Amino acid sequence: MRNNPDKIEFELLCVIVPFGLGSKIITYGKQCGITGGTIFLGKGTIKNPILEFLELNEVRKEVVLIAAEKNAAYAALEKLNKKFSFNKPNHGIAFSTSITSISGITNLTCNETNESRGVENSMFNAITVIVDRGKAESVIEAATEAGAKGGTIINGRGSGLHETTKLFSMEIEPEKEIVLIIAENHLTESIASSISKHLQIEEPGNGIMFVQDVNKTYGLY
Repeated sequence: MRNNPDKIEFELLCVIVPFGLGSKIITYGKQCGITGGTIFLGKGTIKNPILEFLELNEVRKEVVLIAAEKNAAYAALEKLNKKFSFNKPNHGIAFSTSITSISGITNLTCNETNESRGVENSMFNAITVIVDRGKAESVIEAATEAGAKGGTIINGRGSGLHETTKLFSMEIEPEKEIVLIIAENHLTESIASSISKHLQIEEPGNGIMFVQDVNKTYGLY
């Protein structure tokens, strides 16, 4: 199937880095031709019995989300990887997922199917879980029981009393937490099932979970 020449393919870049590097990612992204981005504060989890005993197993993180045209996104990811050394342990994680529609950036639209996009086969999926505040740790526990290596917890609190923040165009109320887990394909179903079972996601009001294909990754081990 040929792509419609009037349509542009977009990717969502997600870069998870140690606290304080988010602004540097966006600044360098602009030098690579990527304009704008959103930084969320979060915390990562470390699997280490000693650190867990000392309650030092959580690390402050910044999550940078950037929407960009596909070719520019892939080129920027490669340059970001070289600049910030995601290939080295604890330097960060970067990946891209497909965007089927976009608004608020340009009047352009993007292709709507993976067939037309020619999406690469990937070894990973991104599992996103939105739950009530205080339940994110339970999501991580359920995921690790099924083989996940950890995850990133993003606080959904807005900057004002009545404000909300947005992730993937969804409003996240102040009392919500967002958990982002990158999982290998063969573990995705069991991890999602474990989370669903432990958190009873299927019950109304208990949360939302969705899975996305990851197209390109850097910094995963």
